[in-house]
Amino acid sequence: MLTDVSRPLPKRTPVNAPFWEHADRQILALPWCESCGKTHFPPSPRCPHCLHDAFDWRPASGRATLVSWVVFHRSYWDGVAADVPYNVCLVELDEGVRMLSNLVGAAEEAPRYKMPLKVTFTDRFPDLILPVFDAA
Repeated sequence: MLTDVSRPLPKRTPVNAPFWEHADRQILALPWCESCGKTHFPPSPRCPHCLHDAFDWRPASGRATLVSWVVFHRSYWDGVAADVPYNVCLVELDEGVRMLSNLVGAAEEAPRYKMPLKVTFTDRFPDLILPVFDAA
């Protein structure tokens, strides 16, 4: 687990551990409620739809649509100074949930609203595989 506080990175918790275990295998997975059958993101201890507390983690399609993005031209943390400018995006997965991530490849070069995307993974951080999105 990374301990560098100069760059904010996700932390593994008991609630989100299945998400990161799947990501380690380059699988984008979502929690599906065992009671109502709906999914949600980010992971939480209870289903936001019915308040049930048991989930089945299933692989997502990996397809998404670009909802919004921003390009940061200023470093707010020392650990990202070398990456400026960098982007942060909001995508809507085909499963209906939204997720914050980053754009890579062609999507990073020329993002556009409602652009079809596909998940890919980056391992540029030690001990952490992150889902990111490229043009579909």
